[in-house]
Amino acid sequence: MSWLLFLDESGHDHRNMPYEIRGGVAIHAGRLWPFVQSMQRLELYCFGGPLNLYQKELKGSTLLDPKRFRFAGQAPSMPDEARWKQCRAFLTKGLEKKTPNRDEFTAYGQACLEMARGVMKLLSDHEAVLFAAAIPRGVAKPATWQADKYLRKDQVFLLERFFYFLESKGEHGLLVVDEWDKTEERRFVARVQRYFTKTDNGVYRTTWVVPTPFFVSSDMTYPVQAADICIYCVNWGFRLPSVGMNAPTREEIASEFGPWLNRLQFRGQGYRDGAVFESFGIVYVPDPYTGK
Repeated sequence: MSWLLFLDESGHDHRNMPYEIRGGVAIHAGRLWPFVQSMQRLELYCFGGPLNLYQKELKGSTLLDPKRFRFAGQAPSMPDEARWKQCRAFLTKGLEKKTPNRDEFTAYGQACLEMARGVMKLLSDHEAVLFAAAIPRGVAKPATWQADKYLRKDQVFLLERFFYFLESKGEHGLLVVDEWDKTEERRFVARVQRYFTKTDNGVYRTTWVVPTPFFVSSDMTYPVQAADICIYCVNWGFRLPSVGMNAPTREEIASEFGPWLNRLQFRGQGYRDGAVFESFGIVYVPDPYTGK
């Protein structure tokens, strides 16, 4: 059997997020369908209906926006049936370009937080593993051939840790990526394939990593939506101050979701130049374009 690493990104618009992060969650093929079914049931339980009927999808920036916490705290937790009714009204008014009332805002806020919490628990229950590589926001890309044609160091480290994980399991892994701009997708695929065919480490890591990414639409792929939620939480709620990842956090995310991220991330052994070291799924790379 194999593992599928569902990848998404956060902060690549260089606007509001503290970091630029690419990462996601690895789910074993044998657990994938049960996980998707669990996500569907959770969505129905939280919102009272599937979000795609309202032209919505599950995203960290939607579920965990500061306004959602404020809306959710406007009243005590609603009974399930009341929350479902008010959520459906909120979502319907969104389609109709109408303004929801206070109860509808409250219900939607509570549903969003319940969904985010539930996703973390489902990932843990289905033994998903988190991988993420962060770089400072707005790092300038050098005008060099290497920077244009090869993967950045943070992306290499992400694939490296996925390889360590697969090697420890003795199973193969696939890369499943949220689609975006077609031109950028082609460039990314070319960089990935160049890494796996033109570098010694990359060639060796094809032992376990299938070097061809598969692109999917996030609004139809629950695991990518789960990855989006995790990466959003890493951006706002997980820090590695010992290596310089110390930007301000949002306390409501760091306190509640930070421990989940810490439990979900990969932990194992890595090796380089004959040295063996402890390796973690979340890595910060302050200098993604330098050689070391």
